[in-house]
Amino acid sequence: MRPGLAVILVGEDPASQVYVRNKVNACAQAGFHSEKHAYPADIEPSAVFDKIAELNADPKIHGILVQLPLPRNFDTEALLDAIAPEKDVDGFRAENVGALVQGQPCFIPCTPYGAMKFFEEAGISLKGKEAVVVGRSNIVGKPMAMLLMHAGATVTVCHSQTRDLKAHCLRADILVAAIGRPKMITGDMIKPGAVVIDVGINRLPGDDGKSKLVGDVAYGEALGVAGAITPVPGGVGPMTITMLMKNTVTAACRAAGIEY
Repeated sequence: MRPGLAVILVGEDPASQVYVRNKVNACAQAGFHSEKHAYPADIEPSAVFDKIAELNADPKIHGILVQLPLPRNFDTEALLDAIAPEKDVDGFRAENVGALVQGQPCFIPCTPYGAMKFFEEAGISLKGKEAVVVGRSNIVGKPMAMLLMHAGATVTVCHSQTRDLKAHCLRADILVAAIGRPKMITGDMIKPGAVVIDVGINRLPGDDGKSKLVGDVAYGEALGVAGAITPVPGGVGPMTITMLMKNTVTAACRAAGIEY
């Protein structure tokens, strides 16, 4: 049995192209069968729906990933729901989301899944901890909050309407920044000794004229305050791809009737 992953990319977004390339490279290194299906931004959505239907029926493909964001003329929710539940290795379909809320077995969205593995490998207990998640997206913020709650943390989710964000962050033993704004979380917003997970991936112009990747946390400031912090790049990003690989292996095992 050889796990198979298909990635669908629509449009020319530079960040999305980098993400897809990294995922395809990871498949090659792991010995997976992988397929990349790239379309121009002006493709008719029906063509992408047809491709998903084809991949749903392909026994070589165990996982299907649609790289987000999609062009504005696409109904993102409808496209994600077109993926067969057993191949939804990103964990974005309603069935997987509902199972996650209930604490049932499911495909867990890869970025929060990777963050939870950080805690596990570092031996960080979450029971009774105050956890603050900054960001409420369906991709990271909401599933991250669910996973932290299932692990025994008391969870606060902050967003654009939150009053006094700094006060909430300063209560956090565990702080997850997933708001998509570069260096928004500064050092004076972090409780001394807190564990900080920086999910943000933002591009800013560098001193040499080239763009550089930065997170949602002002890393230099946070480093002297936090007890532990994930860097950007090199932190959550590689773990996201690792958990995508794990979900794909799980899907392949289930398809073959193998306990995993």
